[in-house]
Amino acid sequence: MKKLYIGFFSLLAICIGIGMFYFSFYRQDKMEFPKDVTMETAWGKPYSFRNMEPKVRLLEFVYTNCPDICPSTSFQMKQLKERLEKDGLFKNKVEFITITIDPTRDTQQVMQTYANMFGVEGDDEGWIFLRGSEEDTKKVADAFDFLYRDPGNGMLIHTTLTYFLDENNRVIATFGMGEKGFDKEKVYKEIVKEAK
Repeated sequence: MKKLYIGFFSLLAICIGIGMFYFSFYRQDKMEFPKDVTMETAWGKPYSFRNMEPKVRLLEFVYTNCPDICPSTSFQMKQLKERLEKDGLFKNKVEFITITIDPTRDTQQVMQTYANMFGVEGDDEGWIFLRGSEEDTKKVADAFDFLYRDPGNGMLIHTTLTYFLDENNRVIATFGMGEKGFDKEKVYKEIVKEAK
């Protein structure tokens, strides 16, 4: 009987290990921007994922009606941006991308207003705010295993992850969202380490 328990727990440990590897590394390594998608910036310019400059990137998915997690994460990214600008890394070596998961309500004007809230006044400042068709939005979100749905009241339920990508646009780390989930100091250290 003791051997049976040992065998069972050994098998369980192996399965857990394989699952952790899959979710932490294998699946993460397969995440990338779909090359056939072109979205629109908050200022109406097309933005293609096909020929992106080699930069490290921090990607967040948001919707502007979000009452807490989305704006809290964006605000912390604003603080990160200011710190990275002082280091001379932002825009040249580091880019932020914010994609709305609610393109019907988040029109171009709404996205501009949202960008302005975080000190971004145009497309050339190193922080790109994007919107696309429902189909393209889902395609990009699916590429990063980012799940979301509208229960019918406009308050979307969604994954609470941000994605850190290397110069080859491969996800090398994921971070939480919101005041408690997004560890700004940890994110900063990871960005600096990768960008230098």
